Amino acid sequence: MRFIKDPRDLPFLHLMTSIHLTVIPLAILLYLPILNGLWWWAVAIPYFYISQFYFKGSFGLMLHCFCHRSMWKSEWQWMQKYILWFLSPFFGHLGESYHSHHIGMHHIEGNMPEDSSSTMGYQRDSVKDFIKYWLNFMALGFHDTFQFLFKRNLRKFYVPLTYSEILFYIFAVAMCFVNLKATMVVFVIPFFFARLVMMLGNWTQHAFVDPVEPEDELASTVICMNTVYNHKCWNDGYHAFHHLKPAAHYTEYPLMFEKYKDQLAEKKTFVFSGVHYLHIFKWLMTKNYDQMAAHLININNSFRDKDEMVSLLKARVQKFENTDQPKTNPKEFISN
Repeated sequence: MRFIKDPRDLPFLHLMTSIHLTVIPLAILLYLPILNGLWWWAVAIPYFYISQFYFKGSFGLMLHCFCHRSMWKSEWQWMQKYILWFLSPFFGHLGESYHSHHIGMHHIEGNMPEDSSSTMGYQRDSVKDFIKYWLNFMALGFHDTFQFLFKRNLRKFYVPLTYSEILFYIFAVAMCFVNLKATMVVFVIPFFFARLVMMLGNWTQHAFVDPVEPEDELASTVICMNTVYNHKCWNDGYHAFHHLKPAAHYTEYPLMFEKYKDQLAEKKTFVFSGVHYLHIFKWLMTKNYDQMAAHLININNSFRDKDEMVSLLKARVQKFENTDQPKTNPKEFISN
């Protein structure tokens, strides 16, 4: 507790300790010349599983929490930079790139058209459209995010964004000359994997957009509760509340559910029980609306029956042909 401000953040220290005892030593081992042939792969395969499947979700959502709330006491604030610039690349995140995109743009625009990761211009139950969405972000995500931040003179975001992206590419190329196989496993593949996972998550979190009030935080986002995913990833399933109160601590979301229950019913927010984003993504891609409806919680009987649920689910995934929306003043948003 001498390092952090809030005892609720102690699990983050446990996670970082585990990462330093497993991921970092194994990554270093992969670069050393003492491993060859099958012995190298005997370390590389478990390393990739541990770093990219066991720890990736927990680390990524811890990073997300850090973007909104610094957990460190003043004399330990340098740890924030250490996590962003040293630890993050092992999980496919590039320095302050995610922070700049998420805080400087995504929470300002809230999935509106100016957001470079907006889902509104896509048919959100289409495999083809998801592939277009991911490829577009891979090709133009940095460009579009930089343009958004630069035009609004948000220098504290676009400068670290630029450094983060460019320095990672230089670093990755340089490390390929040191050990190509290790660099691919430790840094390059995790980078592509991370951006696929992030886009898949954002797609699902913002798949159901109210056609009348697309900017409404409750009507156009979802909640996943009663799922193990929330225990592993710091209540990330309560996405509607995160957009409603971005600075709220992740432990507060279940209490917010009780507080906002009537508003959730009024807005017909999709609250899924017992499933997480990967389930919903799979059902979207297969257009399995019956399964989605079967896992919706009918708060205050806001839905007449299953048919109404299915009808509304389908209505909220339709592509927006006209995405001209009022723009938010970013400096006013950040100052508030």
